[in-house]
Amino acid sequence: MNHHLYRLGIFGAILLAALTATVMLFARLNLRVALSDSATPAGVYRFRPLTRLARGDLVGACLPQRIAAVALSRGYLHDSPYSGCAGGGAPVGKLALALPGDTVEIESSFVAVNGHRFANSATATHDSAGRTLAHVPWGVHQVGPGECWLFGFNNVHSWDARYYGSVPLSAIRWSAAPILTWRTP
Repeated sequence: MNHHLYRLGIFGAILLAALTATVMLFARLNLRVALSDSATPAGVYRFRPLTRLARGDLVGACLPQRIAAVALSRGYLHDSPYSGCAGGGAPVGKLALALPGDTVEIESSFVAVNGHRFANSATATHDSAGRTLAHVPWGVHQVGPGECWLFGFNNVHSWDARYYGSVPLSAIRWSAAPILTWRTP
């Protein structure tokens, strides 16, 4: 019996060491695991400090505190006190699809940027828990200086600019690149 407990203890210590090494490696390499496939497939992404931003870039952003508070309260974001984001929410990975000077058209059945309609971009009326979703007003919106609209049309339940509108460009902190991705059921 004593030998069995000893082996179990060794196994636990090895498992803890492997987990600690993995967390340290992810932190060192600025890797993030995305379990949501709202903007791109779920997977492991490398976040690097943003040096320049182009329309269509996959980015990591800290949502403004008022938006993050809603996301945290509804469970769209998880708490991540070490993320560097105000309010403690985890950064989001989204596509920067509308930049200053662009026009965004939001209708119930589609989103268009500068007249280009995106597939799978209808605005949902309820979230995956059945709760009513507020959205930005229907119609055309001009993207102001210092603003960006972030979208994720890969999943019908993506909570993005259709619901909260623009975010400051300063909210976008990282460029994101896939390292390993997978399909979610």
